[in-house]
Amino acid sequence: MEAKTLEAELLQDWHTNGECPEGTIPIVRSPQNRPKRKTSIFSSSIQPGVHLSNNHEYAQVSWLGGNIFGASGRLNVWKPATFNGELSLTQIWVVAGRGTEVNTVEAGWQVYRGANYTRLFIFWTSDGYQRTGCYNLECPGFVQTSHKLTLGGKIVPISRYGGDQFEISIYIHKDKKSGNWWLRIMEIDVGYWPGSIFNKLSDRADYVSWGGEIFNSGSQGRHTSTQMGSGHFAGEGFRKASYVRNLRYVDESRAIKDADPHNLAPLVSRPECYDLQMGNLKNYVPISFMVALDFLTNASKLIAT
Repeated sequence: MEAKTLEAELLQDWHTNGECPEGTIPIVRSPQNRPKRKTSIFSSSIQPGVHLSNNHEYAQVSWLGGNIFGASGRLNVWKPATFNGELSLTQIWVVAGRGTEVNTVEAGWQVYRGANYTRLFIFWTSDGYQRTGCYNLECPGFVQTSHKLTLGGKIVPISRYGGDQFEISIYIHKDKKSGNWWLRIMEIDVGYWPGSIFNKLSDRADYVSWGGEIFNSGSQGRHTSTQMGSGHFAGEGFRKASYVRNLRYVDESRAIKDADPHNLAPLVSRPECYDLQMGNLKNYVPISFMVALDFLTNASKLIAT
């Protein structure tokens, strides 16, 4: 199958009033109302297929090759419905360690209740999501070097069910000389996570993952209706299911290689709600899920600093 896709834009509304000058960067000014991630799929030595009880649910695949120095992929962008202060995202994880020693750098898109659009985001932790790390630029850690892109900013257009599919490209890699983990989005070198903020990722990654995640608050003792991906199951296929394609990793020689689909380890934490399957596009993993009902809206303001 040939996939006809278009690149989404990392919309910078503030560009209508000019751009941030050289030597400054754009940041989201208003506080963002989303749950803090306190646990994750990487917080214990779980195996694929094991049900998780930390209120986070996943549909993802992992490359477990070890001695990894980066990962990349193309993610089509949607606006899934979210409820009860929950969030839904699709992203790439670069991971080292286990338990409270988990180190991650992460990037992708997300939607959460109170937002009326899909946002670009990054995240990191060096102690298994306990005390360190944050989204975007909300704490010291990630060093942004580009003034062209806003972390936490709007992504448009989004994919339409049965229609045009819009993607963003993400590439994370470890610089051999500095030891820093650089982030490139849509061919823009956004900045880097210093190697010095990590203990495990200061050397290399153990594995990388691509896929979707939602937070389930269990409100009123019920499972959430928050969607993952497009809100439709993977079996519906291209133009209807959310997907990640062109899954690649960086090996010890710093060569970028395709992740062999036969060597990818899948994990779906609640198959009756969210599912995953390998599609018939090269390096194509559709990640798509149940339909929900509604969500509210809010907007953020931006300043240059």
